[in-house]
Amino acid sequence: MSKMKLLLDVVDDMRRLADSLQTVADSLVGNTDADDKLDSQQPTPQPKKPKAPVITIDQVRAVLAEKSGQGKTKEVKALLYKYDAGKLSGVKAEDYPALIEEAQKL
Repeated sequence: MSKMKLLLDVVDDMRRLADSLQTVADSLVGNTDADDKLDSQQPTPQPKKPKAPVITIDQVRAVLAEKSGQGKTKEVKALLYKYDAGKLSGVKAEDYPALIEEAQKL
């Protein structure tokens, strides 16, 4: 690397250092613009959305088995047909929450 290139790199580094020192000095004096500059450089954290609990086929099976054990086998079959399936394995996973809710009302 040539001496001239090294000298130009040093000058650029010194300018960046001077800018940083100016920002710190402005901040200490109470200049809100410097605070705004520093704040705008940091990304604002996004609030985390709570995830709905995932319902598994085993959970649905347990609820339906309980209802069948209570003598409500016909109602359970009717629910399965309501969700376009003659058996639990034919029910879509996105329908599990609604199916459990209806089954618990039986």
